[in-house]
Amino acid sequence: MESPNPQQVNSMGDQSPLSPNLHPLSPSPSAAAAAAATPTPAAAAASTRSSRSKKPPHSSDPNQSKKPRLTLTVPGRPLSADGEVAAAIQHLRAADPALATVIDAHDPPAFQCPHRPFHSLVRSILYQQLAFKAAASVYSRFLSLLGGEHNVLPEAVLALTTQDLRQIGVSPRKASYLHDLARKYASGILSDAAVVNMDDRSLAAMLTMVKGIGAWSVHMFMIFSLNRPDVLPAADLGVRKGVQHLYGLDAVPRPSQMEKLCEQWRPYRSVGAWYMWRLIESKAPPPPPAIPVGPPALTEHGDELMLQQQQHQQQQQQSVIQMIDPLQMLPGMG
Repeated sequence: MESPNPQQVNSMGDQSPLSPNLHPLSPSPSAAAAAAATPTPAAAAASTRSSRSKKPPHSSDPNQSKKPRLTLTVPGRPLSADGEVAAAIQHLRAADPALATVIDAHDPPAFQCPHRPFHSLVRSILYQQLAFKAAASVYSRFLSLLGGEHNVLPEAVLALTTQDLRQIGVSPRKASYLHDLARKYASGILSDAAVVNMDDRSLAAMLTMVKGIGAWSVHMFMIFSLNRPDVLPAADLGVRKGVQHLYGLDAVPRPSQMEKLCEQWRPYRSVGAWYMWRLIESKAPPPPPAIPVGPPALTEHGDELMLQQQQHQQQQQQSVIQMIDPLQMLPGMG
C-alpha cells in the first residue's frame, strides 16, 4: 500500500464518541450507582458471608468469569497533531534504549494526510502489487480520468466501467476492488466520518470486508492516513526484520512474537514501526554502480554475462524495495 493518508489527517483528530473509560456494554454510571446504593437483604447477607470466607464472592452472572471483557482501542490524538510526534519520541527514547540509538540516527517522522479516507483507500488499492513508478503512473491517469483529486468520490468511481479502468492500466480484479469500496460508501456501510471515529478493532473488521483490503493495508491506512499512534503492523516483513536487527535476534521474529517484543513502545507503536522501516532502509545494500557510458566492445558471450549481472542486481534491488514500500508508497511519510 502507499503511505495511507486519505482523509485530512488534521480533521481526523476528532475524539471517538466512545469514552475510553467506559465499555459500551457496561451499565450506565447512574444505573450502577443506584444499584450500589440500594443493596437488597439477600445481598447484605451475602456480603456478611463473604467477609467470613476466604473464597472470592460469586458473580450473579455465571458467564461473567468465563468471558473476558473486551478492551477497545479508541482513536486518540493523531500523530499529525502539534507536539504528538515529539511526545512519542520522548516516550520511546526513555522506554527502549536500543530504539533510542535508531531515533538519534534519523530525522523525526512527519505524519500528514492530504486526502480524505475514501481517497486514501482508493489510492492504496491502485498501488497494490505494483512498482512505485508504475503505480504512480496509473494513479496519475486515474486522476485525469476523474477530472482531478477533488472528484475521487464514491459515485464518480462507480460511474467508471471496468473497461474505463482497464484502459488506464487497472486490472479487472482491481477494478472490482474499487467498485466494492465505492458501493460500501454509497450504501452507507462505510463513511469518512465513521472511519475516523471507529475504534481500531471495529475499523479493521469493517475495512477487511472490502474486497482487496487485507490486514496489512488496514495497518498502513491507520498509520499513514489516520495517523493513529499505537498501531503495530506485526506481519510486516520490514518491521519484523527491523526488530530482529534492533535486538540482535538470531531469526526474524514471527508475527505472534511481535506484540511481546514491542510492548514497551505502547502507546506509540506506530512511530516505533516507522523507525524499524528506517532501520531496514539503512541496512539495505547500496545500489549497484552505474554502467559506464561507452563500454568497450564485448563479445557475444560478454554481452550475455553483463545482461545476467544486471538482471541479478535488479532483482536484489526489487527485493529491498518491496521491504520498504511503506516509506515510498504512502503519501504522508516524512
